[in-house]
Amino acid sequence: MNGHELQKLGIPAGPVIPIAQRVAAAQREAQVDPATIAAALADVVARPDAFRADALYGELAAALTPIEPSWVEREAPAPWRQWGDDLHVHAVRQLEGAARLPVAVAAALMPDAHVGYGLPIGGVLATDNAVIPYAVGVDIACRMRLTVLDLPVEALEQDENRLTKALVAETAFGVGATFRRRRDHEVLDDDWGVSPVTKRLAEKGHAQLGSSGSGNHFVEYGEVTLKAPDLGLAAGRYVGLLSHSGSRGTGAAVAAHYSKLAREQHPELPHELRHLAWLDLDSPEGEEYWAAMNLMGRYAAANHACIHREIQRSLGVGALAVVENHHNFAWKEFHLGREVVVHRKGATPAGEGVLGVIPGSMATPGFVVRGKGNAASLGSASHGAGRAMSRTQAKQTLDPRQSSADVARNGVKLLSAGLDEMPAVYKDIHKVMAAQTDLVDVIARFDPRIVKMAPAGERPED
Repeated sequence: MNGHELQKLGIPAGPVIPIAQRVAAAQREAQVDPATIAAALADVVARPDAFRADALYGELAAALTPIEPSWVEREAPAPWRQWGDDLHVHAVRQLEGAARLPVAVAAALMPDAHVGYGLPIGGVLATDNAVIPYAVGVDIACRMRLTVLDLPVEALEQDENRLTKALVAETAFGVGATFRRRRDHEVLDDDWGVSPVTKRLAEKGHAQLGSSGSGNHFVEYGEVTLKAPDLGLAAGRYVGLLSHSGSRGTGAAVAAHYSKLAREQHPELPHELRHLAWLDLDSPEGEEYWAAMNLMGRYAAANHACIHREIQRSLGVGALAVVENHHNFAWKEFHLGREVVVHRKGATPAGEGVLGVIPGSMATPGFVVRGKGNAASLGSASHGAGRAMSRTQAKQTLDPRQSSADVARNGVKLLSAGLDEMPAVYKDIHKVMAAQTDLVDVIARFDPRIVKMAPAGERPED
């Protein structure tokens, strides 16, 4: 019997058809007439539970009534700890939910935490041989890069126009941002065929290389203050170039594709945990996602490298030091005496001696930090100040003129940004830093002076 005939009997299209065809072929070999075979198959379709134990029809009956996997959580939640005592209750509940997953090993919540999809922003989750696309985040490998430029600190005032011209000319912001003169980087020589998504979007990735997207992404100059010798530099004041962005549209497409696959594989998850669906690393889908995620990590790093390279080229200056880090990613690390997959969704790697950058807002300082390797935080720290106000709330409550005045009063020249990125929408970075003194040591301070973000009205990508 062909597929069309079987579908007329009620057999659904897809993998059940070959099973029904095998049953029908066996009956034909036994000299059963077609009408009797059709009637029997229709009966199995109507009453599959009655045929589950049947030697001939059992496989077909099981395929017609698949047993839905049931939700089985850990006997006790995975151990976790939070930093900061003023975290939003829903962010805390999200981490509590993540700790219930059967693949969860340990977790932590950073002092800048706020609500996200699945895992909260500022959430850290270690899992057993499983990767959760939404625990990495939509903007895979969103990251920071700070370059200490070979310029006198006086250039921030004396050469403001030249600095601004280079910043405007060599950056591109917005959801579809590209460059007329495309950027080049060795990441384009990587194997973009590791996933059907990256293969399909390789051209888009090249077009967007070196751009910054929207949302909370920025490129800015500022004053770097080293109170003690470090980073290969003497104590003193320097000019810094700081950028924040990720893997752009290609990374978002990777996240969407594999998050959907993960949810399809785990229909048993309760509604509130559906965005925490995972892929086993040993599965074809898990291997694909892991390869694509790491490619997007290299691509995001290349975006920052291009931004800094082109601005430095425009200014004709070199670099005295560079510090950079991901804060939306997953790593294979050793914790609790075993290898685990550590997801940091809006969290900075802070293993012992590891350098990172924790920004504040466009009018408040950021900090270069060195990790202390705190085991309870899974070697992690905050990724910024954290939002205290939603984008909708910011647009409804903040006064544009007052907000701009507040930024200018802090000595910052703002080239472009939306109202939903004004300093008032963020937590107090000093309180956030005070809540994680056991996670990082501050080695330098960065005070923004010339800031560029996506203009108002752009759809956020962060």
